[in-house]
This record gives sequence, structure tokens and C-alpha cells, in this order.
Amino acid sequence: MKKFVAEFKQFIARGNVMDMAVGVIIGGAFSAITTSLINDIIMPILGIFTSSVSFAQLSITINGAVIGYGNFIQAVLNFLIMALVVFCMIKAINSFHKKKETPPAQAPAPPKPSAEERLLAEIRDLLKERS
Repeated sequence: MKKFVAEFKQFIARGNVMDMAVGVIIGGAFSAITTSLINDIIMPILGIFTSSVSFAQLSITINGAVIGYGNFIQAVLNFLIMALVVFCMIKAINSFHKKKETPPAQAPAPPKPSAEERLLAEIRDLLKERS
């Protein structure tokens, strides 16, 4: 039991856990914003085309069982919009980091061979031709 508690303390003390906690809190707030966007803006616009203000009220009754598929549609839309926004944010952050990085320095061109080196190369080539 002591080993378990020690491992748990070590896990909690890591910086990644704090980053994750902040991410969960911000994600919860972001979820509330996304839900409001869907419920207050997107759903009324879609309601114009479906003759219904909210998808949450859409349902089918089969043999006395009510299947509320509207809530599912709304949850899927919440997920897709949230995934789209997160994708756009990550894409923007990645492009910012690419701009921030400096391009690698190019290696200087090798110096031109000296007259002596060119003469030696010519002699080498002539010897190769003779053999």
C-alpha cells in the first residue's frame, strides 16, 4: 500500500498532470461555449429547414417505445464542431511554430580547386587514359 501511495504522489507531482488538469478545465469551459453555439445559433438555423427549433425534440415512437434521436444528432454536431475548432487551433499553433523556427544555415560552397590541384587532376586523368 505504501508503494502505491508513493507512486501516486510521484504521478501527481509531475508537471504533465498539472497541464492535463488545466486542459480538462479549459476543455469543460470550451464545451460550454460550443454547446451554446450549437443550441443558440446553429440549431435555430437548422430548425428553419426541419420545421423544428431544436433537434432534441425529434423522436420516433415504435410499439410504445420513444426513440429520441434528436439528442444524438445534437451531440454529434457538438462533437464535430468542437473537433473542427480544436483542429483549426492546432493548425494555427503549428503554423506559428513553423514561422518561429529559423531555417537551417546552408553549408558554404566548397572552395574552388587551386591551380596546383587542377594540374594534378589533369595529370591523373592523362595517366588513366594511357593505361
